[in-house]
Amino acid sequence: MSKSIEALFRSFSLKDLSLANRIVMAPMTRQFSPGGVPTAEVADYYRRRAEGGTGLIITEGTTINDPVATMSERIPQFHGETALAGWQNVVKAVHGAGGKIMPQLWHVGMARVAAKAPFPELPSVGPSGLVAPGKQIAEPMTAAQIETVISGFASAAADAQRVGFDGIEIHGAHGYLIDQFFWSATNLRTDEWGGTMAKRGHLAVEIIKRIRAATTPDFPIIFRFSQWKQQDYSARLAETPQLLEAFLTPLSEAGVDIFHCSTRRYWESEFADNGLNLAGWTKKITGKPTITVGSVGLNEDFFTAFAGKGSSTRSIDDLIERMDKGEFDLVAVGRALLQDPIWANKIRNSKLEEIEQFSGEALATLS
Repeated sequence: MSKSIEALFRSFSLKDLSLANRIVMAPMTRQFSPGGVPTAEVADYYRRRAEGGTGLIITEGTTINDPVATMSERIPQFHGETALAGWQNVVKAVHGAGGKIMPQLWHVGMARVAAKAPFPELPSVGPSGLVAPGKQIAEPMTAAQIETVISGFASAAADAQRVGFDGIEIHGAHGYLIDQFFWSATNLRTDEWGGTMAKRGHLAVEIIKRIRAATTPDFPIIFRFSQWKQQDYSARLAETPQLLEAFLTPLSEAGVDIFHCSTRRYWESEFADNGLNLAGWTKKITGKPTITVGSVGLNEDFFTAFAGKGSSTRSIDDLIERMDKGEFDLVAVGRALLQDPIWANKIRNSKLEEIEQFSGEALATLS
């Protein structure tokens, strides 16, 4: 193995998690699970990535037990005996190939279009009923609805441990439900769940605490967050390192083990006065391991794919250099692994000429 890529292929251990390398498959929504149940094809899809050398697989977003948590009956759910049996088959397939896997637990909140989703008679839910800043289409969530969400995440995490997953990831990014609570533009509440940054983070903190109580102490919890939102790509939760610290510290203290820091381009600095990216700042603030993500191996971010445009390959030399310096610990790869299940092994074997240019015609979207 070339010395230049050794940083990607060092082992990683934390609590009960032991990885052969630092490459993580990023969660990407596929909608290939009819009735919300992952099929044998889903198991094969993830197995191929494990066989291809990916150190940790984070599944597509999979929804908790709330009838309004999902956007489509083809998005896999993480509740009910049939769906959980399907996920157990996925775990067996990935573990049989020598891989590690975690489900991403998800509630879409106001991103759900009720008329196109299961239970169309039920309104979507969000902290203040806003689908986007200034666009209220539902009533604010009630205390009972908030408790349903917290309980749903905790139950899903307990089920994940029971069926053999290697940890869980909480989806707190991209303008979905938890992020709708974080974002002051969609959370206009004046009770314990809104107002200050600490109160806007209260839902996430309670979810993390409840998951921690529902699982064993060494069962890893990853938390994914982002500054940008699907409703506003330029949105920011924290404009300064001080505000980022105020946002992250309660989450870290509640029990997050690893932060997954979602950016569109990993090489961009998060704040003007320092070269660290979001994962670098998060590690500096919390002391916890971090996952970086965003156009790894590609020159264009994933939004170009939605417009039918391709992306040329990009050197990962700077990524490896930053990892070698300890800026972040793990690297999540999306489109490259979507197109090529053996991407990790090709990198390991330095067969870069075999890594195909991304076509922009992928059928999945970033979850």
